[in-house]
Amino acid sequence: MEAKKTALKPSNLIYGLEEMPPWGAMFFLGLQHVFVMSIGIVFPVVVLRAIGGSPEATQAIVSLSMIAGGLGTIFQSLRKGPVGSGYLCPEGPDPSFLAASILAARLGGVQLLFGMTVVAGLFEVFLSRIIYRVRFLFPSEVTGVIVAMVGISVIPLAVSNFMGIGGTDLITSSGELMVALITLMAMIGMNVWGKGQIRMYSVLIGMIVGYFSAMVLGVLTETELVQVSQAAVFSIPFPKVWGFSFRPDLVLPFFIAVICSTLKNVGDITTCQKINDANWKRPDWTSIRGGIFADGLAATVGGFIGGMGQASYSANIGLSVAVGATSRRIAWAAGGIFIFLAFFPKLAAVFTIIPRPVMGAALIFAVSFMILAGIQIIVSRLIDTRKTFIVGISLILGLSAMVPGIYAIVPDWLEPVFDSPLSLATVSVVVLNLILRIGVKKHQSIQLEPGVSNYEEILNFMEKQGAAWGARREVVHRAVMAINESLETIHNFGLSQGKAIVQVSFDEMNLDVELNYEGILMEIPSARPSPEELFADDQAFAKLAGFLVRRYVDGVHAQMKNDRCYVKLHLDH
Repeated sequence: MEAKKTALKPSNLIYGLEEMPPWGAMFFLGLQHVFVMSIGIVFPVVVLRAIGGSPEATQAIVSLSMIAGGLGTIFQSLRKGPVGSGYLCPEGPDPSFLAASILAARLGGVQLLFGMTVVAGLFEVFLSRIIYRVRFLFPSEVTGVIVAMVGISVIPLAVSNFMGIGGTDLITSSGELMVALITLMAMIGMNVWGKGQIRMYSVLIGMIVGYFSAMVLGVLTETELVQVSQAAVFSIPFPKVWGFSFRPDLVLPFFIAVICSTLKNVGDITTCQKINDANWKRPDWTSIRGGIFADGLAATVGGFIGGMGQASYSANIGLSVAVGATSRRIAWAAGGIFIFLAFFPKLAAVFTIIPRPVMGAALIFAVSFMILAGIQIIVSRLIDTRKTFIVGISLILGLSAMVPGIYAIVPDWLEPVFDSPLSLATVSVVVLNLILRIGVKKHQSIQLEPGVSNYEEILNFMEKQGAAWGARREVVHRAVMAINESLETIHNFGLSQGKAIVQVSFDEMNLDVELNYEGILMEIPSARPSPEELFADDQAFAKLAGFLVRRYVDGVHAQMKNDRCYVKLHLDH
């Protein structure tokens, strides 16, 4: 298990992970997240409409899915015990489950939908217990592709909403375009030039501006306003038809949906870690494991109480970094409001009538941060030809899923993979990484002549190996400086009687270098020689050179063995 390190709060955050916003601020920040989370309400509606469900049944399943999403949001924020990533990572009805849920509802009604959703949730809980053992499947280039595609996969939904297109409405009116532009410009303007609370509430204020402009320009119709006024004030949600059933032939579709949801959750939590720690280096799998457990628990609760599968919402993570508030306490406000709305249809209706251009503007605003976060994770490592293909082909395949009808011949049980750009890219990048890592040796060696071999030769060797391994640039360059400093010390003080063999090994957590040569052992003192020692003892300069090697590494050890000198350099990765 990895040791837990203290995160360094990034300078762009107003409220960091463990900071407690004032109660008023926390409410409005939570409300802001609920506006974005409300886009997930459409997914249970799509499932019920696919089987001709009644408005009453649809409303009940929507409300129960909201309760599960609110609980999932709170579960994710927990830091103690096996449940929770410890981050602000909102949950709600997820499109990863959409194809499998429609298939189950058509074959066996809502009872089969509920039963298979519970099975899927329990399977994800099980996955959370073993994911640490397969973490080698998720190096940074894989995680980066998943994070980037999390944002890219939302683009069709974001842009179509931005243009006011959806359902049978395929025409963008000038009013819809104006509302979208006004909303987006309001959000961007307040976020870029605003400070403090103005920046924190940029999305909420932008959406209020969007609602107002939609009413003025006739985009928000009287029919929709009547829908709010006619909704019940209070209602206890419960499906009229409730129960569970199971079909073995549906295990595979839901298994695929869970895999896609889990991998997306890995990307989402990795993004949470990165945006909350200025010194972020690699994914913390303890946190990821707890987050996947929370994700699976939310899906299990969703199926058990009468809703659909749940998963983390990537757009909300982009929103939290955009407004500079990532405190996990906000999750309690967002989750609580989402649950509260499930019992008050009139209030929930305010969210369900969000004008498409307003929602599209909010999604574009938030998704921008997700895509950039993914790119930053990808380029944080050295890239060779293998990784170019892993990243490039996966992104191309993911984007291809956006072409309508291109995968129409895919069997029903594979639809969860091919229906979503994120799912297809995620499966592709994991499989390609497994295939193309064949033949990559984790140990390499080179012979270097102290005083003859130069810095460029060391640099070329280490960068080639670092790219093949996917090592971080900063760690590779520190290793180059340490090797070069050691070889110069061996040469300048006549410690070597021939070539030095440099052996390098790597895993995701460590980069180790071993120099072995015949001659006099290089001294690596833990303390810098004093000026007096340098004047009195010529050998003190050799000690100073050895001490300087420590500047580049996290650990160093020198010893004699079988008449050869061994200098071992360790760098944390």
